[in-house]
Amino acid sequence: MQKGNIGVTTENIFPVIKKFLYSDHEIFLREMVSNAVDATQKLKTLADKGDFKGKLGELAVKVQLDAEKGTLTISDRGIGMTEDEIDKYINQIAFSGVTDFLDKYKDSANAIIGHFGLGFYSAFMVAKKVEIITKSHKEGAKAVKWSCDGSPEFTIEETEKEDRGSDIVLHIDDDCKEYLEKQQIEQLLQKYCKFMPVTIAFGKETEWKDGKQVDTDKDHIINNVEPLWTKTPSTLKDEDYKNFYRTLYPMQDEPLFWIHLNVDYPFHLTGILYFPRIKSNIEIQRNKIQLYCNQVFVTDQVEGIVPDFLTLLHGVIDSPDIPLNVSRSYLQSDRDVKKISTYITKKVADRLASIFKNDRKEYEEKWDDLKIFINYGMLSQEDFYDRAKDFALLKDVEGKYYTFEEYRTLIKDTQTDKDGNLVYLYANNKEEQYTYIEAARQKGYSIILMDGQLDTPAVSMLEQKFEKSRFTRVDSDIIDRLIVKEDTPKQTLDNDTADNLSQAFRSQMPALDKTEFYVEVQALGENEQPLLITQSEYMRRMKDISRYQQGMAFYAEMPDTYSLVLNSDHPLIKKVIDDEKEKTADELKPVLSEIKGLKARLAALRQEQDKKKSDEISQEEKDDVNNTQKEIDEQQSKKQQIIAEYAKGNDILHQLIDLALLQNGMLKGAALDKFLKRSVDLIK
Repeated sequence: MQKGNIGVTTENIFPVIKKFLYSDHEIFLREMVSNAVDATQKLKTLADKGDFKGKLGELAVKVQLDAEKGTLTISDRGIGMTEDEIDKYINQIAFSGVTDFLDKYKDSANAIIGHFGLGFYSAFMVAKKVEIITKSHKEGAKAVKWSCDGSPEFTIEETEKEDRGSDIVLHIDDDCKEYLEKQQIEQLLQKYCKFMPVTIAFGKETEWKDGKQVDTDKDHIINNVEPLWTKTPSTLKDEDYKNFYRTLYPMQDEPLFWIHLNVDYPFHLTGILYFPRIKSNIEIQRNKIQLYCNQVFVTDQVEGIVPDFLTLLHGVIDSPDIPLNVSRSYLQSDRDVKKISTYITKKVADRLASIFKNDRKEYEEKWDDLKIFINYGMLSQEDFYDRAKDFALLKDVEGKYYTFEEYRTLIKDTQTDKDGNLVYLYANNKEEQYTYIEAARQKGYSIILMDGQLDTPAVSMLEQKFEKSRFTRVDSDIIDRLIVKEDTPKQTLDNDTADNLSQAFRSQMPALDKTEFYVEVQALGENEQPLLITQSEYMRRMKDISRYQQGMAFYAEMPDTYSLVLNSDHPLIKKVIDDEKEKTADELKPVLSEIKGLKARLAALRQEQDKKKSDEISQEEKDDVNNTQKEIDEQQSKKQQIIAEYAKGNDILHQLIDLALLQNGMLKGAALDKFLKRSVDLIK
């Protein structure tokens, strides 16, 4: 029997790099430039410590493109490498220990680059051949050239190089020719290297001369080596922060305000977070925070490091302590990430609380832009609600702002119902709900404006948070039932009159798609509206929430249900009642007489059967009851037809219905045209 180990040959390493990271292959340039910056920073450190005695001189990293030769070269004047160091850092580490490499990383495409020095090898994602021409900073060092064509074979030879540092020459592969385009390289440098701490030069500045753009002798500098977040806040002015925001987001409106982050313990983190103006459309605003690691761009997908609601903020976070996997492109789950997330949430809450406390007027002026952000935070993160409840505001329809506690104090005496519940009345459209708002104000009630993208779920959340409280939209019922003070509403009509009135209006309601109308009669007082359309608070809210919450789609499919409330005290409704009685009396008389007789007969039959056990009732007796009920239904149907035929010709009835529909934005097309013509005829 033979035992042995299965080896994984190094021929596998380059195909793996190309295959697994092809979709992310643009990061090669970040890795090359980062290495050059690291080499430069190391030299500066050695000089600071006195371990390098030479002159530093110009330290810029230069990126050069030669489309004719098909090369992209990244040059630095950093520490450089000796032949031994190339063998140690380029050959041995990258090519040693790869027996378990594929097994370990085959399921983690993002974990390849950067592992044990493989950041350099990301070059082979785009290059068919890579050369390193390098000379160490050490005294007496000789220049060497390392060359590899993407196989495990490489060559090292002595070469000529006057200056210290390294030139990395990438011979771009035939299927990656886009990396020989100046615009493409410029974009990648702007994306990944815009704030690296060493000057990066790419090409030359241009000027307009003889009718065209021509190169000058001045290097084109890509980056700002001292971005704003690296500076001390006390040295900065508001305009500095605004200018930096314009650098990050050239097309955005000016931010509301900002937070400068600077913490050394228990982790290192700096950055600037801006509050953008967000009135609606959360999704467009997401993912504008840029994550950096020592001024090297990592990602703008920061959901892992900040709570979901904070992804609405814009700006920069820079931390060497955020645990990234080896590609430096993706966050890893870690306790430190949770600490950082908690810290940022606290800083945001503290900043909002500070502005509210120190300049409430400014805070109120910005509330309409802040509200969606704060609502999102309170909805998605329990501990943020606990912080935000003291600086979150409610705005009434008159434009006045209140904290939660201030508003509760304002309405508790007038808006508490008979069961002791505090009723918060709200509107989501001041213009469309004007009539309902005015009716509530006439009662002395206050109405808050909830017209934001997240206000519907926020209303449900606040109902759970506020003790013995409920929110009711101002058009969800007649005014006397919005906040019920007494047990029973008065009714002035007898049942038959009320039933006939309801039937007349019900028969003329339009057939609207996914819409149902229910008609009821109430005595509301002769000075109130003759007819109102209301919509159930519960059903409307469930349909609204179904747009945000999974598992509630069935509510969205249900029809919109409205109540048509007829005010029996209003003169116009009384006029319809009187007219209906006069016009239908003769035709209804025999029908009503027949119904009365049939109902009396049915009552007698049932009374007789109630004296018997169920098995003692004959089939003939059962049929007699069923047939009598059937005759009653037929007469009721005849009655409804008579009332509907009358209602069809009553212009006042139709005008009242159309006015109510118009008030609720439900009168359109041919129905609106008919209403306008009828209105003219009624005025004549």
